[in-house]
Amino acid sequence: MNENIRTYSGVTLGPGVVVEDFCILGVPPRGMKEGDLETVIGANATIRSHTVIYAGNRIGDNLQTGNKVNIRELNEIGDNVSIGTLSVVEHHVKIGNGVRIHTQVFVPEYTIVEDGAWLGPNVVITNAKYPLSPGVKESIVGPTIRKGAIIGANSTLLPGIIIGENAIVGAGSVVTRDVPDRAVVAGNPAKFIKYKEELPY
Repeated sequence: MNENIRTYSGVTLGPGVVVEDFCILGVPPRGMKEGDLETVIGANATIRSHTVIYAGNRIGDNLQTGNKVNIRELNEIGDNVSIGTLSVVEHHVKIGNGVRIHTQVFVPEYTIVEDGAWLGPNVVITNAKYPLSPGVKESIVGPTIRKGAIIGANSTLLPGIIIGENAIVGAGSVVTRDVPDRAVVAGNPAKFIKYKEELPY
């Protein structure tokens, strides 16, 4: 047992999991006691140093985290997911299979990221239209990022929008409205440029 790793009760690790020094697994969220929520991390995960994973997560096989990743409670995370260094995944998030989340990405609660989506470095996702307004907690809704969509580095997604399947959001964009399937958008606010099949590659 590595004394530099804190594992709370209720955590189940699949075979072949590697946990580096100074990780904390199964942290009970506020209002819960140790062991109240089961935490499952599938086979062959690599959880790098200083990652914190809260209780109640259900994570598939082959998770990869960078250093200092924070994954809050009660998320559903599929197989073959990679979450880069210093990224934060808040609670009640759904992440599909084969999703790549790069360094310093913020994924707030109630966001849905479907299979094969790709979030570039420093992407910021938001879920509250009017922060600090009365009743804001009851109206929080994260964006939905459909299968195979690509979100370029330093982009910001506003609450509740839908990024269509295989769409591409150019780097540095601010996305304020839904993006159709296979559309390429860019700018602030992001505007339609062309469809993915029209790109020169």
